[in-house]
Amino acid sequence: MPTFNPLAISRPDPTLMKYYTICAILTGPLFPIAFLPLLFKYETLKYRFDNEGVSMAWGILFRRETYLTYRRIQDIHVSRNIIQRWMGLATVSIQTASGSSTPEMAIEGVLEYDALRDFLYQKMRGARGLHDTPVAARATDNTSSNSDVSPHEPLSAESAEALSLLRDIRDSLQKRANR
Repeated sequence: MPTFNPLAISRPDPTLMKYYTICAILTGPLFPIAFLPLLFKYETLKYRFDNEGVSMAWGILFRRETYLTYRRIQDIHVSRNIIQRWMGLATVSIQTASGSSTPEMAIEGVLEYDALRDFLYQKMRGARGLHDTPVAARATDNTSSNSDVSPHEPLSAESAEALSLLRDIRDSLQKRANR
């Protein structure tokens, strides 16, 4: 079984167009009004995953582009209605701390939605410094009794870097005072 590579995802799976068609048919006589925007969205929908974040763009007359860095991601939800479950699809909703109750980005048309969710969680946690053990280990090396930081509490990458910088400044000032 091949491994999941989100960097290779650039377009939704063709199953999404089938899903959009079924949804439009369920609107009955409003089919043309419901189908055309869905068709345009499917034809123009593009994704890009990189080391910094994920982007999504779609639209013809009104182009919409969204770019989220992994650092901004607060929560990830996978939702599937009955038709999506039948077709093997899901919607991966990404939320940020923007204060809005709606997701910032909804990724549709990816068949490996569980693997995508896990990838996003991994990147989200990595962007926050939870896996940066060398920096955190270096910053929690308590060489002075004046430190307010417990060596047993994990530090974020930013806190670890700031603490390391402050310690370097302290050491430089102590060397100047001893001259």
